[in-house]
Parts: sequence; structure tokens; C-alpha cells
Amino acid sequence: MKGEHDKEESSAPRPTQLRTGSEQPVDPEDLVRLSGREPTPERIEKARRELEEHGAAAVERYLP
Repeated sequence: MKGEHDKEESSAPRPTQLRTGSEQPVDPEDLVRLSGREPTPERIEKARRELEEHGAAAVERYLP
């Protein structure tokens, strides 16, 4: 049965375009959550500065 499941997955169509995390708008709270942490005022402020300094590239630290 395992072979049948593997065959189904391999024949499934693949997306023609892949997206990275920086292609969508991200706010400071999102950036904190991407890091796996709970948003606190201090973390949100640090994320805001990071987004201002690095722009969309700040997201790439957490999402490929």
C-alpha cells in the first residue's frame, strides 16, 4: 500500500511558481510570530526596526 500512495504523490501536479515569504506584506507582529515567539511590545519594536532596516529581506531569515 505504501507504494500506491507514493505513486499518487509523485504524479500530482507541482506548482509552476514558488513563492518566498518576502513576496507578501509583513507587519512587525508577523515577523515576531515567524521567529516562533509570542509578540511582546519589545519584540514588536525590534521587528519594526528590522523591517525598516532590511525591508522584505528581514522575512527571509525565517522563511526561504
